[in-house]
Amino acid sequence: MNVKAEVQSSGMDSAKLGVALLLVAGAIALFYYFESYSLLLRVVGMLAVFGLSVAIAMQTAVGRRTWEFIGDSKMEVRKVVWPSRQETIQTTLVVFVMVLIMALVLWFFDMALMATMRALTGHGS
Repeated sequence: MNVKAEVQSSGMDSAKLGVALLLVAGAIALFYYFESYSLLLRVVGMLAVFGLSVAIAMQTAVGRRTWEFIGDSKMEVRKVVWPSRQETIQTTLVVFVMVLIMALVLWFFDMALMATMRALTGHGS
């Protein structure tokens, strides 16, 4: 079990996150404001501002916890036992066959209900 001290976010962390969000919002607004310029330049500029925003956000307690969560997630993905190609194909075929069988069962059930309704209402003759 991993025991770590909880770090309370300070007002400075909130200010950093606010600046990062403002930078992202400004980048999006400027992307559309300068639509007469090359798309490549606008995308590169937006990516640069996003990178700066992420760098600022990573300096906060929330950013550090998020980065730690991503690292832990990568470690957990390495622990997963992935199915082989043959197991994947067999499972897919089983699912496909079951869906087909259920579709046929529901189709026959619908036909039976329709025949019953026509017989009861007299619209079938």
